[in-house]
Amino acid sequence: MPAIHFFTEDVKYNLKNKLALKAWIKATIQSEGYRLDELSFILCSDEYLLRINQEYLDHDTYTDVITFDNSEIAKTITGDIFISIERIIENANQYGLLISDELQRVMIHGTLHLLGYKDKGKAAKKRMTEKEDEYLAARSFIETSRI
Repeated sequence: MPAIHFFTEDVKYNLKNKLALKAWIKATIQSEGYRLDELSFILCSDEYLLRINQEYLDHDTYTDVITFDNSEIAKTITGDIFISIERIIENANQYGLLISDELQRVMIHGTLHLLGYKDKGKAAKKRMTEKEDEYLAARSFIETSRI
């Protein structure tokens, strides 16, 4: 049975409206012509995500999101998306956004990576941002201030 899971690692964060988030992410996946198998969102600290970045990607930098595609079947989503809550809060404060809005942007960004979108290079980054905006606009059924 297809599933989306939410976990926390070394942080306390109470994610609200999980059912609405799951429906939004599933709708995004389906609208791109993919099938959901299993997707996990792991909310963690900066240090936790830094260790993953160092160990698996050989990058010694902080980041807001790292996506691992574990899919073995074409057009089927199986993956893990690690998100630093500390980066989300800092970025939201820096850009004057709601924390929930920034978190959702990063969640859909990670999902878009699993759907084949890239963000390296000017054209790819522009396309990724356009898709983020498209799917963020589609979440109107979610009370974003409550997530």
